[in-house]
Amino acid sequence: MRNCSQPWLILLVNLLMALSIQYSQAYSSQSKIKSAVFLSPKFVLGPGSVENKFYYNIDFPRGHVVLKSFNAEVIDETGNPVPLHETYLHHWVVARYYGRVDYTGNRDLRESDYKPVRNAGICQKGVLGQYFGLGSETRGTETYIPDPYGIEIGNPAEIPEGYEDRWMLNVHAIDTRGVEDKLGCTECRCDLYNVTVDEYGRTLRPDYTGGLLCCYDHTQCRVRHGFEGGRRSLYLRYTVKWVDWDSSIVPVKIYIFDVTDNWKRFNDSTVLSTEHDCKVEYEVEPCSATNLANDECIQTKRISVTMTNGGYLIYGVAHQHSGGIGSALYREDGKAICASIPAYGNGTEAGNEAGYIVGMSTCYPPPGSVQIADGETLILESNYSSTRVHTGVMGLFYILVVDQVAEPKRILHLPVEMYSNMNRTGYVWTAVVLVGVLSVAVAVWYRRRNKHEDEYRPLII
Repeated sequence: MRNCSQPWLILLVNLLMALSIQYSQAYSSQSKIKSAVFLSPKFVLGPGSVENKFYYNIDFPRGHVVLKSFNAEVIDETGNPVPLHETYLHHWVVARYYGRVDYTGNRDLRESDYKPVRNAGICQKGVLGQYFGLGSETRGTETYIPDPYGIEIGNPAEIPEGYEDRWMLNVHAIDTRGVEDKLGCTECRCDLYNVTVDEYGRTLRPDYTGGLLCCYDHTQCRVRHGFEGGRRSLYLRYTVKWVDWDSSIVPVKIYIFDVTDNWKRFNDSTVLSTEHDCKVEYEVEPCSATNLANDECIQTKRISVTMTNGGYLIYGVAHQHSGGIGSALYREDGKAICASIPAYGNGTEAGNEAGYIVGMSTCYPPPGSVQIADGETLILESNYSSTRVHTGVMGLFYILVVDQVAEPKRILHLPVEMYSNMNRTGYVWTAVVLVGVLSVAVAVWYRRRNKHEDEYRPLII
């Protein structure tokens, strides 16, 4: 009896597998995904020099599409990746805006030519409104957004008349060939750049010893006496993956948290509101001699922040600089939502440079498993080694959130498309019978084989 039932069982198992395969294909973007590689405008660097350029109307996918990933790296004129110990990629940022269709320039935009399209939050004072942005960790950090989620752009219903979706790229790169102090140059120490005013000519405050205000465009970090090195042309090579818009795709919202956020809550007697003031960078003070001797030199910076609009977490990643040892997002009760840990290189080749952060771990919780409530207060924590001072460090955290997780399609709905000539009602009833019989058959077969193992045994990973 057992032997004669096996072919029949196998036939039904194969049928269910066929239906399952059709299910996965119908809900996957893999067969539809498009990919393109673009180059930024050329920038030229010599030993110790800095480029911090903003490029408008860059090459980017057009139309009503859904972005799935964005990766980038610095290359030379021959297309070879440039290692961080030669050119340090301090950061790159990609921001979205609506550009006036009849304006084709890429600089000196007037207010009427440019309408910024910011992410969902939470910094409000002009900074951190980008859609993408990383730094030295770019090559080793996963940015892919799982199906059926993605970043929707180019929706004609949302674009003002006379405008179109466009993109801005900011590249901040520092050439450290031959410099006296590589880490000091990448951390933008003001004394190494001989800078006392910012790029607008404003005098720096006395306690500002390093950061973005000292390594702006065309500044120069101190090079060792006698070192000679030529200038070279470089590019940011970026790869974008996307799919055409489809109604089955669930758009994500982008949030960026900053551990330096000095946010305040206001109540005008009718509406409770908040204002966020993100400083973007901060300084890590060196630890005491006692802590150094006890190997306890870690500086932890922490803030609490309220999410006005919550949702379900789809993706999370932190951004830190050299010296960073990890960042995490918690609930008020201490339960972790997402932790992101840096990976440091141990070689010389591009992507594995010793002493540099070459990747950040990411969070991909099962959709629906991590929900952030409307109005929930979260805790952001950023940790750095404090065995020495670090200037101009960052503690950012990116998350992607959806209002509702996707509802999986029922298996029985899918074959109707496969067999469009079959009577819909007749096919559904046939499928119900087959699946019902299969369920009973599998249960009976399993119990016969495992009479002593009726108890459920969870998988342990």
